Amino acid sequence: MTEKHLSSQFDSELNGVSSRVMELGGLAESQIRLAIHALLHYDTEAADRVIATEDSLNAMEVEIDRELSSIIARRQPTARDLRLLIAISKATANLERVGDEAHRIARMVKSIIESGSSRQLPTTELRIAADLASGLLRKALDSFARLDTAAAVSILKEDDLIDHEFDGFVRKLVTYMMEDPRTISPSLDLLFVAKAIERIGDHAKNIAEFIIYVVKGADVRHTPMKEIESAVQ
Repeated sequence: MTEKHLSSQFDSELNGVSSRVMELGGLAESQIRLAIHALLHYDTEAADRVIATEDSLNAMEVEIDRELSSIIARRQPTARDLRLLIAISKATANLERVGDEAHRIARMVKSIIESGSSRQLPTTELRIAADLASGLLRKALDSFARLDTAAAVSILKEDDLIDHEFDGFVRKLVTYMMEDPRTISPSLDLLFVAKAIERIGDHAKNIAEFIIYVVKGADVRHTPMKEIESAVQ
């Protein structure tokens, strides 16, 4: 079998697993949107749909991981090809965790609705953070598909906005609970929702870091932004 033929087969397998990752990413995005819809509209049915879809998302993650292991074992890739497969594996794990966060939001929404205090809580104030997190994940997936390091750096910077929104919301929620102690229990559920949204942003940030790892061979976790910008130039 010729070297070119082997290379073509590897490229085909790589394209196939990459498409599966994008499919998983699309499912994770839809889970987030549905979970946030459930939160903003106190929609139990939407929350139930998120919870019911969790197993499908987990199964996809397992299938992709199995396929990656097979490719690595058979092809024994090196250098950038190996980094790409490692990054795909890590991105897949992060997307599965995004699904976990959507599942957590859905469960907290159901708890809030069942408490009877839903209309008293400032849930709409989470819309900005939720939109930022969802948008950041979409950008991360698009950038990963193109291995766009400039876009990756932009995503790393935008994650700070989500952290800022989370900190502000926590302060407001603490004040809210102090003013009306009867809402402490459902407010804590809402706090878990806010933290889940923040973590979705963190997972998008992780995917952006994997892009830089693939292209530049540099692990930029816990690296100051100025050094990251220098690394991608």
